[in-house]
Amino acid sequence: MTIIDQSASAASGAERQSGAEVQFQRVVKDYGQGARALDGVSLTLAPGEFVALLGPSGCGKTTALRSLAGLEDITSGSVLIDGVDVAAVPTNKRDLGMVFQSYSLFPHLTVLENVEFGLRMRRVPAGERRTRAEESLELVGLGHLGARYAHQLSGGQQQRVALARALVTRPRVLLLDEPLSALDAKVRVQLRDEIRRIQSELQITTLFVTHDQEEALAVADRVAVMRAGVIEQIGTPEELYSRPSSSFVAEFIGLSNRFAGRLVGGGVDVLGQRLPVIGQHPDHGDVTALVRPEDIVFVDATESGADAVVLASSFLGPVRRTTVELPDGTLVAVQHGATERLEVGEAVRIRFTGRPVPVQQR
Repeated sequence: MTIIDQSASAASGAERQSGAEVQFQRVVKDYGQGARALDGVSLTLAPGEFVALLGPSGCGKTTALRSLAGLEDITSGSVLIDGVDVAAVPTNKRDLGMVFQSYSLFPHLTVLENVEFGLRMRRVPAGERRTRAEESLELVGLGHLGARYAHQLSGGQQQRVALARALVTRPRVLLLDEPLSALDAKVRVQLRDEIRRIQSELQITTLFVTHDQEEALAVADRVAVMRAGVIEQIGTPEELYSRPSSSFVAEFIGLSNRFAGRLVGGGVDVLGQRLPVIGQHPDHGDVTALVRPEDIVFVDATESGADAVVLASSFLGPVRRTTVELPDGTLVAVQHGATERLEVGEAVRIRFTGRPVPVQQR
């Protein structure tokens, strides 16, 4: 609570930013010998928008960010900031703020001096440097630690200093390359929420790279899911979770159960129940249906459904996730209310809610 109070007061005294429009236009990045990191990536970030690039290791998300930063030369295509192709513009002239996984603070400088460093390189007068650095530290809740050195700070505090250093130059685009991955779980949640709040307050266009789906869904206006150098789908967190365009997105975003099914009449037959199909799918044949745990419910023994036996149940706060086994050995995760508690070995019956599901060819 203290951090929020400090940063809110600082933000009221700081200049509100004006985010830039960022465009990737059919960007290709080849590393030679058939290694293509980006394969025609096109993406537009509106001014002030927070977009996350999400995907497994090697999918090209960091290469895309580094291409925008000027740290990678692209093979073809264009990267534009406010309509200007920045291919020939050096990194330090692109009006960017960058925060990476490693804090990279200067150990011989104080926190305040670390934050001032970018302004010093820009030859900003000493008085203005100090004022802006102090404002930036207040913004991230560290105004009281300006005299300390990096080794006197926790990991979360050091990353806040790195964020303050990126913000102090008042960039129009903020690049975040897995900035939370080195932190423990509780600090990660706190800092990700702070990053989102500060970004919303200052309206800086932000590109956030992560392999953590929870982080991406929690903070981004839109999420671009990448695979093998291409954007598989881009949309709001709600769209990606509820209406994945492919089985890859459905399996990468959230948890899904896999059921053998058969496409019939525009739907898929699974466990004696026909479900609507969404996303890309074949016209007919045997498929695997991907069903979210919350799209399965327990029903009374007199209702139609599939018989199962409870194997385990986990309490997750407001919900409980129970694993059941079907007669053929298929394991199914069912997410339900925390007050509905089932015992291991108990015979149950499950049924689908009927929400549309993605499928993949078997």
